[in-house]
Amino acid sequence: METTRHFTATVYIVNDGAVALHRHERLGIRIPPGGHVDRDELPHEAGLREVREETGLDPTLVDDTDSVPAPDGEVLPHPRYQMLYDINVHGDGSVGHQHIDHVYYARVGSRDIDPAPGEADPDVWGWYDPTDLRESDLDEDTVQIALDAIEVVSDGR
Repeated sequence: METTRHFTATVYIVNDGAVALHRHERLGIRIPPGGHVDRDELPHEAGLREVREETGLDPTLVDDTDSVPAPDGEVLPHPRYQMLYDINVHGDGSVGHQHIDHVYYARVGSRDIDPAPGEADPDVWGWYDPTDLRESDLDEDTVQIALDAIEVVSDGR
């Protein structure tokens, strides 16, 4: 069986030492904003779009990618992580669908979640500081990356 793969982008948004996570209804877990990269969209653009749609917040990407003098090119922001997630695993162990996720960090100036029409209710969102994250039952990768995002964004990197 062939495995299909889609590019996705996730952004850990940080405000005043905490990250925003929402309860994903279908997956049943708490995750940051993100989604599929649309046709003709760059991964970091997709992540920023998803933040705006899902939270109503205006993110500023935290990017320390080195520039390169390229007269005919443009350096794209490096994701902090690239992750491969199995989305559709069959009973025989074969994988039908995967997401190749580009993970970025961004800062936001507010914690006032106001999603676009059709997005999840603002009540599914919560802000997690390092203590909340360490004491939570969140997936280990979410905790690790969220803690790193808080550190990086808080340090102004």
